[in-house]
Amino acid sequence: MPHIGTAVRRWVVALLGVATLAGLATGAALAAGRYEGVASCAGSTCHGRAEGDGAVVRQDELRLWQEPSARGGAHSRTYAGLISPRGQRIATTLGLGAAGSAGACLGCHATPPGERGARFQISDGVGCEGCHGAASGWIASHYAVGASHGGNVANGMIALDNPVVRAGVCLDCHLGSGKPGQFVTHAMMAAGHPRIAFELDLFSSLQQHWNVDADYAARKAQNDGVRLWAVGQAEAVQRSLGLFGRADLASNGIFPEFTFYDCHSCHRGIDDNPERARTFETNPGRPIPFAQPPYNDENIIMLSAVALVLAPSQAAQFDAAARGFHAAMGKGRAEAVAAAKRLDAAAGALGAAMARAPGGSDTAFRVIAAIGGRAISPRFTDYAGSAQAVMAVDTLLNALVRDGRVTVGAAAGIRENINRAYAAVASPTDYNPGQFRATLGQAVRAIGALR
Repeated sequence: MPHIGTAVRRWVVALLGVATLAGLATGAALAAGRYEGVASCAGSTCHGRAEGDGAVVRQDELRLWQEPSARGGAHSRTYAGLISPRGQRIATTLGLGAAGSAGACLGCHATPPGERGARFQISDGVGCEGCHGAASGWIASHYAVGASHGGNVANGMIALDNPVVRAGVCLDCHLGSGKPGQFVTHAMMAAGHPRIAFELDLFSSLQQHWNVDADYAARKAQNDGVRLWAVGQAEAVQRSLGLFGRADLASNGIFPEFTFYDCHSCHRGIDDNPERARTFETNPGRPIPFAQPPYNDENIIMLSAVALVLAPSQAAQFDAAARGFHAAMGKGRAEAVAAAKRLDAAAGALGAAMARAPGGSDTAFRVIAAIGGRAISPRFTDYAGSAQAVMAVDTLLNALVRDGRVTVGAAAGIRENINRAYAAVASPTDYNPGQFRATLGQAVRAIGALR
């Protein structure tokens, strides 16, 4: 994974307290207006310059968006991926017909459906308006003298500088939503769709096409990387629980919808060797019956870690609700949904407490230590949570570099430790819980030595 470089920002919203309202606002903005298409933004006096030398914004955003081989250009390749041989094989397997027109896919592989202008092209994939909102209400005025970011938002632009709003937009595709074509089912993954994963600060860095300079600071809010990471974890927990609570998404015939569960708990080697060693490990955060697939709690684990640092008085209550949710899975659907609502409420209370908590220069160090500490690391028994932990440690290390707490050279010196942790989760087939905890511990201790 790359070394992550994003500018320092200030957290300006509560983690969870405004999540529901933010989600509603985002949905309304995306539904309103007409999508004008990438070509409407591509002029050389707008966002189509060859170099990022604009006076206010870079103005080479189109070049970065469509970079053919970089991760930053991934959104421009989403429709091409859909109609690729792999995409068509998945669609054929699922009986969806032509992949390029499959409604179950277009919600994420193209700009959301809606009224479209003459210059809109579905082949653009996730274009500018896929994240910034339908442009018909603001494209003609957002660059005018006297225009403000608040005015643009009022005219339909999505307030992506608000981390809760940004997380909501990203999670629609990178975790799922109840909107058309924005939910990756277990059947899709069985047909060949990649397993979805998300981390807000990391993904924001990979897609960054803006400079956080004095002009940006004057126009928009700034958010530090640690709290942006925390926002992503918190929003992912609430999004996952909300989707699980929907009867139309949580079941697949007589079976539960397995996309909510940890893939690695079932997808392990099967044989009849009487000497075979069991690879399953008891997870202290999951009081569930043996052999029951556990709910994918990767973001719950990360939120538990940050709670220990930013809201220790709420951490025990949140963990108790999480344990209760896992325990309810062994009882029945009604009990599980009720427990999910209790966990959602606990997450809301935790978010409110973290919103009031003061930050500090050592916050990233403390969160990293918590992720690798005695209270959290024993919960890394499955692949998904472990992969999330590596991304978190990498993200938080880079937050320390941005804040000047760790030098670039010192961070580079422990890159080998981070890379070993990534290697331990390079493949779910080869994942070994004990080996992962050992390599993660090495990385965490190496970072802690720089404190």
